[in-house]
Formats: sequence, C-alpha cells, structure tokens
Amino acid sequence: MDTQITNGAQRVIQALEREGVEYVFGYQGGAAMPIFDALHDSKIRLIVVRHEQGATHMADGYARATGKPGVCLVTSGPGATNCVTGLLTALMDSVPMIVLTGQTISPMLGKDAFQEADTTGITYAVTKHSYLVKESNQIPQVLPEAFHIATTGRPGPVLIDLPKDVSSGPCTAPFVTDIDLPGYYVPDRADAELVAQAAKHLSAARQPVLYVGHGAVISGAGAAIIQLAEKLQTPIVNTLLGKGACPEDHPLHLGMLGMHGTAYANKAVANCDLIMAIGARWDDRITGKLSEFCPDAVKIHIDIDPAEFNKIIKPDVSLAGDARLVIEDLIPLVSQADTSAWLAQCEEWRAQYPLKYPKKGGLRAQYVCDRLDQLGGRDCIITTDVGQHQMWAAQFCRTTKNRHWISSGGAGTMGFGLPSAIGASLGTGKKVWTVVGDGGFQMTMCELATACHEKIPVKILVINNHYLGMIRQWQDLFFDNRQAGSPLPGNPDFVKLCEAFGMKAWRVKRAADVDKVIQQAMDYNDGPCLIDAEVVQEDNVFPMIPAGASLHDMITERPKEKMDKPTGST
Repeated sequence: MDTQITNGAQRVIQALEREGVEYVFGYQGGAAMPIFDALHDSKIRLIVVRHEQGATHMADGYARATGKPGVCLVTSGPGATNCVTGLLTALMDSVPMIVLTGQTISPMLGKDAFQEADTTGITYAVTKHSYLVKESNQIPQVLPEAFHIATTGRPGPVLIDLPKDVSSGPCTAPFVTDIDLPGYYVPDRADAELVAQAAKHLSAARQPVLYVGHGAVISGAGAAIIQLAEKLQTPIVNTLLGKGACPEDHPLHLGMLGMHGTAYANKAVANCDLIMAIGARWDDRITGKLSEFCPDAVKIHIDIDPAEFNKIIKPDVSLAGDARLVIEDLIPLVSQADTSAWLAQCEEWRAQYPLKYPKKGGLRAQYVCDRLDQLGGRDCIITTDVGQHQMWAAQFCRTTKNRHWISSGGAGTMGFGLPSAIGASLGTGKKVWTVVGDGGFQMTMCELATACHEKIPVKILVINNHYLGMIRQWQDLFFDNRQAGSPLPGNPDFVKLCEAFGMKAWRVKRAADVDKVIQQAMDYNDGPCLIDAEVVQEDNVFPMIPAGASLHDMITERPKEKMDKPTGST
C-alpha cells in the first residue's frame, strides 16, 4: 500500500488508519484541504463540526469514554487558535488527543501570510508536545511518535502543524516501526523498596483514607483499589474526575471530596491519620489551605508523572508508576489494622451530614439530578459542562462504572458538555446524557447541528436558572450579592431552538413532571433530544469550602452572617 501513497496528506491518513482511528472531528479550510481530500477516500468517518472548539471537545469526550486517542483536523490561523481551549482542557485532564492543523506553505512561514499563525509557538504551553512538520518525508515518523506520546505515560494532547506544501508534496519514506525518543521514559511499576515503605504505613494506619483521582480512571485501577480498600477496611473518596474509578455505591465509598464534596468525605479527610493519593495531584480544589490540610497525616502519592511529586504536597512516600500496577503490588504486602472505630465514625458522619436540599419552593436542580440517577442515569455515560449544575450532578448522579463520568476538571471549560457527549456517544454507542447550564450550553450549542445531522442520540439536560450560577453564588456569599455579569436575561427559548433544528425537546417546571419527561428522553433514540429544566434561580451549592479555606471551614448551608472574601480562585 505504501507504494500507492503519492503525497503527505495521503500518508497522514494512512497513519491514522494504522493507528485504528475511527473518527476525525473536523472543520474544513484552505490550508487543510489536501488532508481533507485524502480523508475523502478513507474508511475513517469525518464528523463535520460547527466550530473548531467543538471538534476538540468531541475528540476529548471520545477519548475519555473509550481510552483511545481522539483526532481533530482543522485549518490554519483561526482554525488552529480556536482549538487552544480544547487543548488546554485535554492537557489539564490528561486526555490523549491528536490535533492536525493546516498551515501556510513553508516559504511563507513567518511572513504574515493569509491565515498564518505561529501554531506550534501558541500551543507549546497547552500540549504534551507540538510538531511543525517541515518535510513530507517526516510524516511517517512524526505521526507514530505523536500517537505514542499522546497515549503513553500521563496521556495528553499532541499537535501536528502541517504546511500545505508538506501535505501536498510527495512522500516516499516508510513508516517507522520502532519509536525512539531519547529522554522520554514511562514508569510502570514503582520502586520495590518504596512500595514496601508505603505498605508498612498503610498497615499501621487506624484512620486511613484512599483518595482516588483521574489517574485511577485512566489506568483502570478501580478493581485493585476496591480489593485494597476491602483488605485494609479503609474508606474511599474521589475527586471530580475520579468518579467511577471505584463504584460510588460501594459501602466503603464516601463520595467526592473537596470544595463541593460530601461533608462526610471531607470530615474523613480532615481527621485521617493517613491519606494515599492514587492518580491525583493534590489540586487546590482538594487541599484548600495547604498549611491546614491533613497536617499530621502520613501522605503517600502514586502518580505516573514524577513532575507531580512535591509540587503541592511533600509526601512521606512517592511512588512513580501506573496506578493499577502499583496498587496490585501493594495488596499482598499490607495487613489490616483495627479500623472498626474509624469506619463507625465515618458512617456516623454520613448519617449526620447527608446531601440535602429544600423540597419546596419550586423545581430544584438537585432534585432533577437525583431523579436522573434513580431513573437509569447511573447506567449511562454522563458528561457535564462547568458550574453549579456540574457540582449537583457530581453529588447526586452516582457513577458506578469506569469512564462513565466525563467533565472538565482542571481547566473548568464552559461549553465542554454537549460536544464531549457527542464524542462519547460515537465512541461507545452507549446512552449518553449531558448535564449543562444555560450559560455554558450557549457557548457550543451550534453543535446541535452536528448532533442532528449525524442523528447522535445524546440526551441534553439544561439546568436553566438564567444565571451564571456559580458566579452568582460567589457574588451572593462574598460580594454583597452585587450581580455584575452573572444574570443571563437574553436566553433563547431552548425548546423552540430545538424545533428549529428538528429536535425533540421538552420543558419541565414542576417536580411532578420530572420523572415522566426524563423517562421519555431516556426512551428516545432517534437522534438528540433536550430537556429544558426551569429551576429555582438563586439556589446555592452546598457543602462548600471557600477557596483558600481549610476543610474545617466547610459550610453546609447558607451562613447567616456575611463571609470574608475568599483568598483563592473560584
């Protein structure tokens, strides 16, 4: 087949085929036309998006749901720069992605040609690696390298910038079969002596906690973590992106920790004598005020990326390796201390501080998410946008299967929900719900056109409070309720909008109608559908730990007195 390849663009597509790529999410443009033309003859399916940001989020959702790299193809200049937000989102959350960008012809580089941008320069900070391909014969080496980098170790996005003369020019070089990247090392199993040290600490702990992050999802470490937790009889908590690594309905699971985590998870973390981070990075949403975060607890950190060690927390033991392999090595070395009193205390906290919300006074977003969970959402993939709805979905939609929860964590990217759901649906064929806010949904709602054209049966739940809800909450609690820029009075009628796209849609305003509408959406599979849930406008998400505060400063309801402005970011 290699002898039939006549130009770089055809070689690019052959490389994608060799990597098993199923879909390319893309938007046409002049500098990328040779690659799109070559894609026309491939079995790889092109999903035409309505904005390049949507392409990156679709590829991201596909990758998170399947574990395989998502692929985007866009043009130069604004086509490439429109991908920056999606690249940052994928980098922050360790998502494997390949972004192919067209570029002006090589002789015009640096001369401000039409739709030229320094794409590699712009994207170095938001990619695991960026390539500018200068010769067509580099393509058979660069593409396999890019996939290897994107998918190994700590996954991440890789960008490949392809000048039009490179993609149009003849390519005669063969594909490389052995990847040789000096200095690129991927740990697998941790140092045996350090594993033994960690096991000794775990075996001595009377009040331990396993703190599970996205790395556990990526490595598929859930079964091993459950085995370790049951052997040690220790509670489990997870980050926002760690949802689903271990089933959240397991008796030892206390749910999500952190800024809007369950009160009982945060109580356990605040009072533990050992905390072991598994594929988690001690981010500020978890630790709050660093000087008061588990000051007397033994800290163990498992991560495949050694750059995370000592970045925020200085652990007693750092284990560089794949989370699943490290946990599997730990299991035979640990023995159980008496944790019965600790587990009893955790159950007391669970009973004393349950997740709750008002049952009167209008339709509550919490109730809608709770009913989605009860009516089958737990068996579906759920993606979210970013904001209050994201936290309510995280609290009330329990995740029991790996890769069934997809959300923008590190970057907190509004507009992520809908396109990521499209990618997840295409990648898995499973039922996919996306829970979005009325603000974030409007950032990428143009992708309804893609969903409708492709008849992708994503189910969209709009938590519509006519606000940027999380901003309004902070304004309410810390800025004397001065609502600068948070109201959204110009929202469209989302049901009529869907009718314009030829979509099925419902509006719900009463709790009594929620079950019926959710079930109708659950049963509808002829294309995308949407529920516009008109919820109480000024509800707040609790529990809450103000940014920069400690776990001990958690509030479970609106305080009666004015609070000090937080020292950390939203």
